[in-house]
Amino acid sequence: MAVTRGGTPKARALGAELREAREASGQSLRAVARKLETNHVKLGRYESGSQVPASTFVAVYLAECGVPAAERDRIVEMAKDADQPDWLTTGRNGSRHELTTLIEFERTATAISEVATDLVPGLLQTSAYARALMVEMSDQERETRVLMRVGRREVLTDKGTPFAAIISERALSEPIGGHTVMAEQLRHILDMSERPNVSVQVLRAGSTVAHPAHMGAFVHFQFPKASPIVHFEHYQSATFLHNPTTAQDYAEAVTTLQELAMSEDESRKFIANQAEEMEATDDGTPP
Repeated sequence: MAVTRGGTPKARALGAELREAREASGQSLRAVARKLETNHVKLGRYESGSQVPASTFVAVYLAECGVPAAERDRIVEMAKDADQPDWLTTGRNGSRHELTTLIEFERTATAISEVATDLVPGLLQTSAYARALMVEMSDQERETRVLMRVGRREVLTDKGTPFAAIISERALSEPIGGHTVMAEQLRHILDMSERPNVSVQVLRAGSTVAHPAHMGAFVHFQFPKASPIVHFEHYQSATFLHNPTTAQDYAEAVTTLQELAMSEDESRKFIANQAEEMEATDDGTPP
């Protein structure tokens, strides 16, 4: 059974798929290990993404867990290059699996930093705001995605993972979903910013000096026993980078932007003012 080095974004996404398949089948790690005549510790490494099993073994594993053929083929295909350091997902299907991957990274991260240039960070989104972003989906798919996105907040509210958000003025000024939806969203950001593990800073518009946020949005994940991962989300694709040097560059970009942005207190005042303007506009009075 060939095994390759893991820890990459795709290896960890593959591990999450294996774990979900096993849990959905109602089997313990030891039970599956016995049936496949292997060691449960080894299977645990596969499920954590620290090691990548051969695609042939993945097929057997998934079959034992009762995964349908079409889904089994997709996951087996993931295993073929899961040891590659970087990962690009494309298309609507890729977008759905990318969300599952993001949830896995958020669940295991020790710290998360996000630079949001056009939209409110996913971990801070309300259900109404998130719903307004998913206009191209069917009603059923949209509601499923909204529930998943809102459920992601647990890493902040229950687990207490440190989260640093640097949000551009534009992302806080456009009334996505309408003024009522945006006012609620802004109030929610204020509420979340009061948590000791959540830092929110606003990056004002009108800078005369180019800075990292002008190059686009990104998320930087830190992990206890693995190299950091940088994530970029695009219209119909997403990218995950695993190179330590690249990740360090983005970590330094976060520090630079935190120094350029308003302080947390100033940011809260700015967001509160934005919320009042949205509420006043919604009431039909000039802001």
